[in-house]
This record gives sequence, structure tokens and C-alpha cells, in this order.
Amino acid sequence: MHFLRLYKYRVTSTKWNNICSENLLLNTYTFVKSDAMKQIKAVLTGLVLTIIINASANADLISGQQLYDHSDNPIADTSDYYSPGFVRNEDVVYQKNIRSVVFRQSEVALSAPIINLGNGETLHLEFDDLNSNVVAYYYTIIHCDANWKVSDIWPNEYIDGLQEDQIEDYKFAFNTLQHYTHYQLTFPNDRMRMTLSGNYILKVYLRSTNSEEIPVITRRFMVADSKFILNASVTRATTVEDYDTRQEIDFTVNTAGYRVDAPYQDIHVTVLQNYRWDNAMTTLKPFMVRGELLDYSFDNGTNQFDGGNEFRFLDLKSVQMVSGNIRRIEMNDTTYMVTLWDAERRTFKAYINNADIDGRFLLKTDDEPEVETKGEYAHVKFFLRYDAPVANGQLYIGGAFNGWQYNAENLMRYNFNRHGYEATLKLKQGYYNFAYIFLPNQSSAGDMTYIEGNHSETQNTYTILVYQRERGTMYDQLVGMGNYDSR
Repeated sequence: MHFLRLYKYRVTSTKWNNICSENLLLNTYTFVKSDAMKQIKAVLTGLVLTIIINASANADLISGQQLYDHSDNPIADTSDYYSPGFVRNEDVVYQKNIRSVVFRQSEVALSAPIINLGNGETLHLEFDDLNSNVVAYYYTIIHCDANWKVSDIWPNEYIDGLQEDQIEDYKFAFNTLQHYTHYQLTFPNDRMRMTLSGNYILKVYLRSTNSEEIPVITRRFMVADSKFILNASVTRATTVEDYDTRQEIDFTVNTAGYRVDAPYQDIHVTVLQNYRWDNAMTTLKPFMVRGELLDYSFDNGTNQFDGGNEFRFLDLKSVQMVSGNIRRIEMNDTTYMVTLWDAERRTFKAYINNADIDGRFLLKTDDEPEVETKGEYAHVKFFLRYDAPVANGQLYIGGAFNGWQYNAENLMRYNFNRHGYEATLKLKQGYYNFAYIFLPNQSSAGDMTYIEGNHSETQNTYTILVYQRERGTMYDQLVGMGNYDSR
């Protein structure tokens, strides 16, 4: 007996930038139970994709694009529908065996991957391969414009040295239940350096037997050549209706004598809250231009973010004793099982000033002298009490530890017997900030306030990035940046 199920899917706007410049509507997604039948028919000109595929095919992927089912609910990622070399210019892990990706400034823990051009600063990448063998991982860098589209310049214009190299620094885990290989990379180095400022993608990949690139990790980073001078302040919203819930970022950009012919066209500003890209502010134009001063001080809400709330935390530095919000820790022959205390919605609760690390995470173990090869992995069970499933969207666990990616691995599913949302994540020992995020249907920006509440008193870190495209050039320079605290 064969059966047929018909669904309707959509893809968010930026997902097909390597395939076409238009949004792609996936109108039908048909599963037919047949061992012999696996057919894909794509009609890009009509913006329709009809897929007939074996019903037993695995849809629970952690990489690729986000689709929506017939009721506009996000489902598992579907990278297997794209070419093997498809790469997203975002913070993405493409392979299930890759865990605990850390990417930051080499000398500063918990820092964002932003360095200054030509002053000796370096970036540090590390990750674990749970397959626990030695693999030839390669890496390269790709220059992008202010909107994270690949710049129209040749690699030798922004790379000094090799255009690809192999990650050669690796160690095997020692005396852990979960076997893994730990890889590390520091760059720029003697073999690869950046020569231009701007946005970059670090791409880690494998090579197949026919030399095709298989993406493993992509991470965004920035190289600044700070020519402009920034001044900023973060305050409560000046609009009366948002005074208790939102924060306002007023700032000025001083071009400091550098020539800017058309500031409304040549200057692009991005503002990040806690280094989140999904809710970044990217369309700001100066409110006023006064000589060399570009003024971005608005009083109509244009430059406001939701204040949100302080992040929840998970203290997993020890698997030998419970701490913080951990209810119990169990161990069997292959893994640790960590159960957290049930969580509650904080939407209507009063603000409490709990110190956090703004959504970041730090890999660390108190059980061993170092975490890189002696840190244990645990299956961590999250549960959020909730009377009924949410409408018009889904709930996810979000934080820097998963790149703020709303995919199948971080999706919470409703348990009708327990009356709440649950998820289990595999995490390495460390200290984690996280939040329960509501993702509305057909949106790529998560809403932290839906579950966590919204307060203008919340401590947040804001990053301002200023880009300039000089007349006659084909790339965007990062000519100014700064970090500002809401307190």
C-alpha cells in the first residue's frame, strides 16, 4: 500500500542567494513511498519546486535551508536538495559530527571575531569532530559586501599567500566517554593573510574523491580599518509607548577628513545586539549630515531594539556534581544525561538584574585541567512549561553556542502529556547563556521577548559597523566600528 502526503513550503528571502536572486516558493513537497522512485523536478523560472522523494528519506538535517509546512511551521533543514557545494554566508555547521565551534579573537575569550587590519591581531577557530578520526579539513576566506554577498573581486586582491590551506593542528580526546578529535586554527598566519578590510566568510570544507568541496563550517568575521570616528550612547527609548521595553542607540559618524561623495549611498551601517545577526539593523540612513558628521540620532523608533531580558544560563563545567539550574546528572556506558529544572515563561514577570554574558558561551571543565581534549559531552534535556502549543510559529533554543541558527536540532517540540516544550541538545562541558526564542512563520528574525519578556533595563552589548564603498571600487571597506554597553 502506497500513500501520498501533500505539503506547501516557503523559503525565506536570503536563502537562495547562490542559486537565484529571487525568493523561491516551494509550492509542493510530495512524498511517495517507493523504493524505486526518487525524482526531483525544479522549475526555477516559475519559482516552483516539485519534489517527489522516497518517504523514508531522512529529513532531520541540521544544515541547509529552512522550509515551512502546510501550516507555515518550520521543518527540518533540506541541504540535500541543493548542490554539494552550496554554502550560506552565515554562521552554519553543515555536518552532524561537528560540535563545539568556537570562533573569536585569539587573545580575548568571549570576544566577537573582529580584528583590525595589519596590526598583528589574529582569530582563533576550534571545533570537535565526533567521528574521532583524522580528516583533511581545508579552509579559505571569502570577501563579502556589507550585505554578506560575495564581493566582485578576485581572491588575490584580498588574500596575501595561499588561497586555501589545511588545518593541521589536531588532538585526540583522552579518557572521555565521547570520542572526538579536536581541531584548532589561528589566522592570519604566515601562509594566509587578509589585505583588505570588510566582511569575510571563513569556510572550512572537505574534498570529495572527485575534488568537490563539501562544506563543513562557515563563520562570519570582520576586518576593520578604522578611519572614521564613532560616538554612541544607549538609552531607554525616547518614544513614550516604548520607554519601558525598548532601547535606543543614538550615534554619530565623523568621517575625519576622508572623502565621502554621497553619504546616503556610499555609507552602510549595521548595528548588532549581542552579536546576533538574525535581528541586525541594516537599513539605517543618516538623520542629518553636517559637514563631516553623519548623525544617526532619531526620535521615532527607527534606531531601537527590544530590550529583551537577561539570558538564562547552563553551568555544565562539572559532570560530577549538580549546580545552577541542573536537576540531576546520570551516566551510562556511552554518555552523560543532564536534566534541567523545568523552566517557566518570563513574559509578564518583573525584571531581575541577573548578571549574564550576553548570550555567549565558554567551554570549560572543572573536572580536568583542560577542556579541549578532556571535556565530556552530555545530552542536556530542556523543558519549558507551556499550557498549549504556540500559534503562528515555533520555539527554539538560541544562543551563540549554536550560532543563533533556527534549525531542526535546536527546535523545541510540544509534549502534550507534560504540557510543555522540550528539546535535547548535545553539549560539551562549559558555561552557556541561552534563551527560548519564538520564530514567527515566514520570518528569519527570532523574537526573544515572546517567552523571555521585554525590559529597557536589560544589559545588552551593541556593535556598530560602518562600511564605505569608495567610488570606482568593487568592494565595501569596514571603516569604523565600536562596541557599546546599555549601562
